[in-house]
Amino acid sequence: MGDLEKRAETRAHLLPEEEHADSDAPRDQAREVLKESEERIERPEPEQQRTPEESA
Repeated sequence: MGDLEKRAETRAHLLPEEEHADSDAPRDQAREVLKESEERIERPEPEQQRTPEESA
C-alpha cells in the first residue's frame, strides 16, 4: 500500500460535517482530496498583488 493509499485510508473516516453530505465512496473521495492538496503544494498559484485601492 502506497503512502497516498495509507493517507486516504486515514482520511476516509468522515468528519461530522462530511457525514451529512452522505458520501457513497469516502475512500475514493479522500484520495481525490489528497491528490488535489498535493498538487496545490507542488504547484502553488502565483501570488496576486493588490493595489492600495483594491485593498480598501
